[in-house]
Amino acid sequence: GMHPHPPVLGLCVAFGRLRRRYACSASGRWALFSSGEPMRESAPSPRLAITIDRLIRKHFFMPSFLDLGVPAPLAAVLASSGKTEPFPIQQDTLPDALAGRDVLGRGRTGSGKTIAFSLPMVARLTGVSRAPGRPTGLVLAPTRELATQIAATLAPLAAAVGLNVTTIFGGVSQKPQEQALRAGVDIVVACPGRLEDLMKQGVIRLDRVQVAVLDEADHMADLGFLPGVTRILGATPTGGQRLLFSA
Repeated sequence: GMHPHPPVLGLCVAFGRLRRRYACSASGRWALFSSGEPMRESAPSPRLAITIDRLIRKHFFMPSFLDLGVPAPLAAVLASSGKTEPFPIQQDTLPDALAGRDVLGRGRTGSGKTIAFSLPMVARLTGVSRAPGRPTGLVLAPTRELATQIAATLAPLAAAVGLNVTTIFGGVSQKPQEQALRAGVDIVVACPGRLEDLMKQGVIRLDRVQVAVLDEADHMADLGFLPGVTRILGATPTGGQRLLFSA
């Protein structure tokens, strides 16, 4: 079927009202869905909403990142590292994500998910003022290894438009993380446990977050992070953009 498996559905509910667009896959093929209702486990299948225009563009020529609406400075960063042709998950989610819609995406590791959510986040936060301890972008990941990989992909894109990125995870001293936050950070890539610790200590506040991303949401559910993720998202503004990706 087209529905994600139950842990991801649980995260969708925790994610708030994903009102506008969703992306999900079956058998490696991508489709865009539109629904006026929040996703619930009992919800009917969303209506298929692939436009003829997008089908024609997808099957008759390979769109560039610029064609998909990616700002030129960000497309240039990708081109400098040899990335000129968007992967399918990027083709299908970027137009909606760049337009500010909430997106739910499923794809295997290596399918290009990180760039699929990094580009809309950086594009939206370009020019937004920086405040100590109050980031405007948040990415949640289940492990420090994944958080580090995401930050490495995000950093050059962010730097191209004057934004900075820091990682927050356990197993290391929190002092450097505190110092980075106090100096002012735009995008935080975090594991839920250490992030909640810093929230309780008042080192970080999420009241300015405009874009919140959950990566490997299914893995986070498997590891028992769902209650913490729900609390963290509850600390972000309700009107922000939400992007959820899972394997």
